[in-house]
Amino acid sequence: MYAVVAPSISSQFVHVKVGQVITALKELGFCSVIEAALGADMVAYKEARELAEKGFLTSSCCPAFVTFIEKSFPNLKEHISHNYSPMAELGRFIKRTDPTAKVIFIGPCTAKKAEIQREDVKGLVDVALTFEELQALFDSKNIELEDLEETPIDQASYFGRVFARSGGLTEAMAQGLKELGSDIELKPETCNGIEMCRVAMLKKSRNLLQGNFVEGMACNGGCIGGAGALVKFAVKKDNVDKYAKSSGIPTITDSVNR
Repeated sequence: MYAVVAPSISSQFVHVKVGQVITALKELGFCSVIEAALGADMVAYKEARELAEKGFLTSSCCPAFVTFIEKSFPNLKEHISHNYSPMAELGRFIKRTDPTAKVIFIGPCTAKKAEIQREDVKGLVDVALTFEELQALFDSKNIELEDLEETPIDQASYFGRVFARSGGLTEAMAQGLKELGSDIELKPETCNGIEMCRVAMLKKSRNLLQGNFVEGMACNGGCIGGAGALVKFAVKKDNVDKYAKSSGIPTITDSVNR
């Protein structure tokens, strides 16, 4: 079993080190723990190329935003990025590498439970758990995080890790275009919460949107505001940024080519 942990893990178990949570996951029985931020690096690289080719794009990393477009603005579905979410992209990579793998995604998002049932995603990820459910597993096994040694983890770049909060995907897209050597000017519409998503798509439907890339995050604050999170939003963004800056991988290209 492989645990794929969302980058927002850095904002959740704030009383301990991320490395102690990784150790706890190993104690639960996972053979390997992999940062979903690595999948975010993969997506940022591909999505930047897709934007350069198409000229306009809406993001596909938030399943609630994707579903919102499909249901409320079906005439704009063609603009949704054709790339998988970081979770699904990494799940596909793991299963291609190890056909025997069972992939368990762990994050703050309840919409991921529906995403893994989509026809285009089904089979790439076996189970989607929330951080609340992970804490319940730790409690059931009497695992005290504070007592554990740290297991280091450094598999993704700064840009993959900041996917966890609003504006992070936009940063990654700008970096991706830069690393691709693209001359397209990124004009992002960063939507923090479903209401901002609705306004942006309404503008696009009426040809009033000035931007060429819509970062859609259904939850306020981005993924760190997810319904399955443990910690109040106020402390989350700084923790994510600190965690992202601790990455030893300088670029998206370095991350995906490792």
